[in-house]
Amino acid sequence: MTETTSRTDAAAPTADDIDAAAVRLRDVATRTPLEFCERLSEQTGARIHLKREDLQRVRSYKLRGAYNLMLQLDDDERAVGVVAASAGNHAQGVAFACRALGIRGRIYVPTNTPKQKRDRIAFHGGDMVQVISVGSTFDAAAAAALADVRTTGATIVPPFDDPRTVAGQGTIAAEILEQLGAAPDVVVVAVGGGGCMTGMSAYLAERSPNTSVVGAEPTGAASMAAALMAGGPVTLDEIDPFVDGAAVRRIGDLPYRVVSSLGATVASHASVTVGAGDDGRGSVVVTQVDEGAICTAMLDLYQSEGIIAEPAGALSVAALSQIDIPAGSSVVCLISGGNNDVSRYGEILERSLVHKGLKHYFLVDFPQEPGALRTFLDVVLGPEDDVTLFEYVKRNNRETGAALVGIELGSAAGLSSLLERMETSPMHVEHLEPGSPAYRYLT
Repeated sequence: MTETTSRTDAAAPTADDIDAAAVRLRDVATRTPLEFCERLSEQTGARIHLKREDLQRVRSYKLRGAYNLMLQLDDDERAVGVVAASAGNHAQGVAFACRALGIRGRIYVPTNTPKQKRDRIAFHGGDMVQVISVGSTFDAAAAAALADVRTTGATIVPPFDDPRTVAGQGTIAAEILEQLGAAPDVVVVAVGGGGCMTGMSAYLAERSPNTSVVGAEPTGAASMAAALMAGGPVTLDEIDPFVDGAAVRRIGDLPYRVVSSLGATVASHASVTVGAGDDGRGSVVVTQVDEGAICTAMLDLYQSEGIIAEPAGALSVAALSQIDIPAGSSVVCLISGGNNDVSRYGEILERSLVHKGLKHYFLVDFPQEPGALRTFLDVVLGPEDDVTLFEYVKRNNRETGAALVGIELGSAAGLSSLLERMETSPMHVEHLEPGSPAYRYLT
């Protein structure tokens, strides 16, 4: 296939198509573990299993779709080569397939793709792949990839908007049914461009129709929710690129068509149908998860289960607190990827603390006199509070000098008493609210 756009008008993959993809991938994709998670089961009252696609050969499920598509190229298409755009994980799948199948490829990635992912793309592709950084979002990289295809006639390998890619990604659902030995009540999956949710939903709709599917999007890039509410794919004006594996401005046309045809709804707090609903089927729901909650889930997975999940990989687990799941239900959360750059953990910890209400920033006008800082520490700060940031520039021609102060609370409940002490202190204090320009500059 050498057209400049993906096959979004093609028929959605059937369960048979996905089973055929599983046969193609049998000697390539790792049959990743399905692990019972005691901690999350105790927290939710459900039986939570984790599908560990972070243990896939390229540390994400993306290998499944890329390899399934490229294995079906004819000799002419292989000779011309392939082009792909990716935030990192799909690129690794394409790179792996290029070297394994002897197909040359050019892969366009956003400039903010973590170095760890760029290094792994180069490792998997070797001398068969050229990595090109362009733009700050997946969509900019995708535009550059399509321009390449128009010029060179290479074959595009879409990360989510092609039935062959979607079929490969849907093989995860087939594995889950085999490994669990029974139909799960709920499957929770991350949503970026929507390919994985589409493939898994399509397979479960045929092979396990009572299973409900929850798609979890980052709040800062909720393109599936926007499409469902608008009645078709829309391009978001702005996105938060933090959850790089799911930061997509526009949902795929094919994923939207399939997910909407299954009656998907959008909910900030998702109620899922466990067992057959009125129409004899499970529900399909899309919900949005705050980036701070995703960071908390990442840290909990690492500290409790020893799982290194990237932000998109922790989306499904982070969504559990927003899903009404009847006690005793069987739930599978897809850990979609583990390509996380260790240098990001400072920001991850920061966002988690803010989300839990433990980290706050203030502008404090200190009197320029001896003992002002001591007064702040003794009078304002609580016994369990800790100053984590203090930046002060003294100005000799003023009676007061502003300082930027970061405080980590012993507990989130301590904020109200801290604010009360600040109000009654002799200092003027401004609480920097999350989302404000000054706060975004800090974090």
